[in-house]
Formats: sequence, structure tokens, C-alpha cells
Amino acid sequence: MNNLVAVIPVRKGSQRVNNKNFRSFANENLLIKKIKILKKIKSLDKIIINTDSDKAIKIAKSYNLDFHKREDYFASSSCPNSIFWKNVAETTKSKHIMFANCTSPLIKKKTIEDLIKIFKKKILTKKYDSINTVSAMKEFLFFKNKPMNFKNNKTPNSQDLPDIVKLNFAISILSTKDMSKNKSLVGKKPYLFALNEVEGFDIDSKFEFNFAEYLYKKINKNG
Repeated sequence: MNNLVAVIPVRKGSQRVNNKNFRSFANENLLIKKIKILKKIKSLDKIIINTDSDKAIKIAKSYNLDFHKREDYFASSSCPNSIFWKNVAETTKSKHIMFANCTSPLIKKKTIEDLIKIFKKKILTKKYDSINTVSAMKEFLFFKNKPMNFKNNKTPNSQDLPDIVKLNFAISILSTKDMSKNKSLVGKKPYLFALNEVEGFDIDSKFEFNFAEYLYKKINKNG
């Protein structure tokens, strides 16, 4: 059994951005970009494409990667994330999983390597049970028409808002056993690793897709 396997989830359909993982992105596509960066990381035992897409399987084969053909239900909108994550764990033969979404194309190779080093130091020694990338949220939040992280009569400057972070799902590392048992990418004692606003950028709309491509090209214009 492998110790650390990277799983790239790829769904055939995408609701907000049509054909998101396969449409042209900086002369390739998001899946190929993710494959190329992960193949440079020597500490990964294997890379698996988890997908319901024949196109993704063809790409996996062209890069000599393993793949898991996802059943239709686990690729549908009616399947909750928790059930999908449990299924990924149950169909991946590995002690630990690094879940790496295509929709975070700006995270750097060195950052992923740093996360794996933390995994080896923190998780394997049982101090934490997962590593999850997060982004800071210095924003004025409302829920049901009421402020969540500030008071209307004591509104602070934005930099003085509470240190709230959000999961950006760029990278998650945890044991396959915990992922199956808890039906989650987040452990009971997570190590939250903050990414800057560029590396933590997640594509969830057509505007974000276009902006991410602009940033990617700008960052990589010199190779």
C-alpha cells in the first residue's frame, strides 16, 4: 500500500463554468496544469485521477497515471460532498491522501512540498490529523440580515476584524481511514495552513476562471 497518494477529482459536468476542467487555460487546461505540477513532486507515491469523464481518463493515460472511474451517483449534484469524500477514501488504496483540486491553479510547487513536509512532521507524529489550506476573510459578514463578525454600533476597521479563515480546498492531506470514517477532508485536529490571496485563489465562476488565467499568465510569463 502506498503511503501518500495525490487524488485529483475531475467531474465531467460543471454547473457554474461550462466544461471548467477541460476548457483552454493558458494553452492547456486545468487538469493538465494540475497533473504537471504534481508530477514534479517526488515525495508523492502516486497520482490518481478520480473521474466520471472519458476525456479525463484519456488524459490520465497519456501521462501514465492511474485513474478511478467514478460511478454516476458520486459525480452527480445530488451526492453531498461528505458522501463523495467517503467514496474517494474507500476507492483509494493508500494510507494517506492528498486531495488536490484542479480549481486552484495558482498554488506553487514549493508550497505543496512545504505542506508535505508539515504532514510528515505534524501528522505522522499525531500532533494533528489533517492539513487543510485556508484563506483569510477580513470582510464584514452578515447572516439572516444580522452581522456575524462585528457590531453595527462598534464597527472596526477591516484589518481589526476577527481572524476568520475559510477553507479554499486547494490542498488537503489526511489519513484515508479518517477521511472514510469522518466523511470529511478536515480532521478533528486540523492544521490550517494559510495561503496568500494569489495561491489560495479558487475558481468558481466564469469571471474567476478568466481572472485566474490572467494571473497565471502574468506570473509565468518568464517561464
